[in-house]
Amino acid sequence: MSGLFVIISSPSGGGKDTVIRELIKKIPRSAKLVTTTTRSPRPEDTEGVTYYFINKTDFENKIKNGEMMEYATYAENYYGVQKSELENKLQNFDVVFSNVDVQGRRNYTQSGVKNLSIFLIPDNLEDLKKRILSRGGVNEAELALRLEIAKHEIEAAGEYEYKVVNQAGHLSETIHNVAKIITSYQENS
Repeated sequence: MSGLFVIISSPSGGGKDTVIRELIKKIPRSAKLVTTTTRSPRPEDTEGVTYYFINKTDFENKIKNGEMMEYATYAENYYGVQKSELENKLQNFDVVFSNVDVQGRRNYTQSGVKNLSIFLIPDNLEDLKKRILSRGGVNEAELALRLEIAKHEIEAAGEYEYKVVNQAGHLSETIHNVAKIITSYQENS
């Protein structure tokens, strides 16, 4: 039996990684799909946990060989999911989470990968701006670009099966609401 593939999207700083991390603690036999990237590891990164890190040539070879389920470029780096990673996780877990952007979700859907899609909507752009700034490493131009992208992503939230407002200071409520959606979906499938 294959697991339920749950796509959780939000704008940058919208809380998708935090929500997924907490849902994995709450939902038995669940796991996060690990993305492969060409960006350099950061001090907080762990190979095989936060990302699989490979060089650009190897990533491009995986694309040519049809090994990538979906991929995109962001800030001059490739990000994507290897088909083998998705297949392995779906065979070994009841619920598999992926944090992808709007285009990534479209790619999965167009590829015929069955999924439950949930979009986390920030309560307002000012709180989103604070979240992005609190993570550090972003200059004013990057912040403006991320907020502009966020506006377009929020407009595309209507493409998702469910939308959940991730209100600042109410993380446990967001996690509860998303877990309830997943449980209900599993019971009705």
